[in-house]
Formats: sequence, structure tokens, C-alpha cells
Amino acid sequence: MDRDPGGSLKSLRRNNQERLLGLLLTHGPIHRAGLARRADLSRTTVSTIITDLMARGLVVESDEGSEITDRDGRAREMLAVNPTAAVVAGLDFTLTAVWAHISDLARREIASGEVAVDPALGPSDRIDIGISLLDSLLDKHGLERNRVIGAGIGVPGPIDQATGVVGVSLPGQPFSHVHAAEEFNSRLGLPVFIENNTRLEAVAEARWGAGKGVENLLYFGLSSGIGSGLILDGRLYRGAIGAAGELGHVSVNIDGPACPCGNRGCLVGYAGIPAVLAALRPALGDDITIDGVLAATAAGDRACQGVFADVGNVVGRLLANLCNLLNPERIVVGGELSRAGDALLAPMRDSIQRYALSLVRDVEVVPAALDLGGRAGAVGGAALVLSETPYLARALDRLAGARG
Repeated sequence: MDRDPGGSLKSLRRNNQERLLGLLLTHGPIHRAGLARRADLSRTTVSTIITDLMARGLVVESDEGSEITDRDGRAREMLAVNPTAAVVAGLDFTLTAVWAHISDLARREIASGEVAVDPALGPSDRIDIGISLLDSLLDKHGLERNRVIGAGIGVPGPIDQATGVVGVSLPGQPFSHVHAAEEFNSRLGLPVFIENNTRLEAVAEARWGAGKGVENLLYFGLSSGIGSGLILDGRLYRGAIGAAGELGHVSVNIDGPACPCGNRGCLVGYAGIPAVLAALRPALGDDITIDGVLAATAAGDRACQGVFADVGNVVGRLLANLCNLLNPERIVVGGELSRAGDALLAPMRDSIQRYALSLVRDVEVVPAALDLGGRAGAVGGAALVLSETPYLARALDRLAGARG
């Protein structure tokens, strides 16, 4: 938060507004006493600020939790951010599709949709398709772009947070070297938040899915590629240059096959979808698909269960090392392969139990709760806007004033 020279009362009040609004977005509805405790502010200060926010239409009374009473038996007035004060948007770009998501400030979905794209399409055309999809969803629900407080946008590859330029982790990625922040900002005319799409899946799960309420979370996505997202002390961890989380290219066998990234024996070569399909073609045929593999696994096919046991073991060994290093409270496993359930998760948990230190080996390992891939990334984009919009109270106030 910014402070006026000398730390003025105006600056302090502004900071307190942001803190209370952030608490309501994350934990609301909350009553005044609960807000005061969480923010470590006096009830008088909270009451004064909330009265002002309510007068500006940014905070409203909520029926949720209205049955809660104080010790003297009086019903508590529950407060929430006005869900209609603005909307937030998320876009997620994969190699073959674009997902868009719009929600209100109460996290309720307003609209979502998907458009398939040609894998050979360049970044400019992909951006046009994504913006057209977002505009069509807004139009369908009678919303103008000026109601959108911001858009969180997921693209493959590491994102330099200082410049907004997409880096390269593998050859041929469509957004490599693109100044994505500048491109999206100029075309949308909105504040944008550019992030790696797997990390957006982590944000979605942390805020609204299987990691809700967990301060230290590791999200691990098993798909055609393998990535991860770290939530440390409640905040998304990006690393020094925005490249944190590329676990698919950790070498698990230095004598293993060459990987397009230039390394040898990368995890993705043993635990990605192509590796699973290659291992099962001798048993299930050349035309097998991942949906077919998952169906056969659910039906008890021993070859499939054996391959998933191998995947779970190799992934679990890597996760054991991460538990020793980071000590997460929970690991959320996403991506298409997570649909294998305990055929994958049980050997993964066993490997963590075997190879992690005793202090950290009891970490929870659970499947993702939200939709797979691009849709979860788009939801995460919307969540990121709520988490990282600077000066949120002022931004919402400007939107409310523009509507008035």
C-alpha cells in the first residue's frame, strides 16, 4: 500500500479501507466484530470505515450467516462486498482453446465459454479470439466492458512480472517473447494481470477449490505437460523472474531420454499424458486415448493400474523432496490424469510417506475440485484480479461513480 509523506491519517484510512475490503472479499460475509479482530482494528474504526463504504455502495448487508448472534442474544449484522459493484474476468489460453469466465464480486459465475483454436495460430489471432469471446459473454448478459474491474489472463510459459513479457520454457509456444501485458492492456482497455496458466489453476483451487483456506499449498497439474503453482503464506509465489513451478522439467533420471527443453530424463517424459499413452499402447492398442485409459482404469484394468502406480511413484518421490523443502499443508493434484483417482494418488501418497522427512510426510494429497485445464485457469484469472488489484476500494469506487 502507498503512504503519503509522513504517513498521514488519510493514507492510514485508505490502507484500512483496502484491508477491510480485502477481508470481506476473501472471508465474507463477516460481522463488524469479526472484521475488527481479523484486521486488528478497533470496532469504532471499523464501524466508521464500513459506514462510509456502505454509503458509497461498495459494502452491503448480507443474509448469509444472519442467524449468528452475539453473547447477549442480538443478531449480528453480516457484511459483504456489494456483488454488483463490478465484475471480474478471466481468460485462459491453451494450445488448442481459449476459455473465458466472468464472475461477480461474490465469486458467483455470470458466464463462461470456450472457443477452439488452431494449434498453428499466432498470438495476435489468439488474442483477438479471446477478446471476442469475452465481449460476446458480456453482451449476452447486458454488461459493458467498463463494468469489468480487471482481467486475469493465463498463457503458457514463464511470465516476467517486471515487463509482462512471456519467456520460453519449450520451443514452439505461441506466446513466446510476446509482451502479453502490453498487448492485452492496449486491446482490452482494462487493467490486466498476466500469469502462467497452470499457476492460475493453482489460484483457482486455493481460493475456491480443494485448497480453500490453506495458506501453504502446492498445486500439481498432470496433463500433456506438467506444471505447478505454489501458494506460500497465502500468496502466489512466482520466483525471481516469474519462472517458478516448472516441475515437468525437473530431471528424475539423468540418463533418461532427451527432452525438447534441452535436459535429460525430465519428469514429463515419465508422467505426462504422452508417456502414459505410450506405455499402454502395447496392451490397449495404437488408437487408445486418455479418456479410454481412464475408463479402463476405473473398470479395474491391471495394465492401466500398473502404469498409474509407476506415475504415482515417480511423482511422489519428487513431491517428497518438495515437502522437505517447502513443507506445504496440502497438495492438490489437477490435470486430466488426476481423474484416475486413487490408482494415481495412493502410490503418490505412499512415495511421499516413504521418502519425505517424518516431520512433513503427513501432508494431505487431494484431487482438484474445479474443472480441468483452461476453464479452471480462467476462473483463476478472475480470482487473481480480486487478490491482486492494487487499491481495490478506490478502483471499485471509480466504477461505482462511472455508473452513477
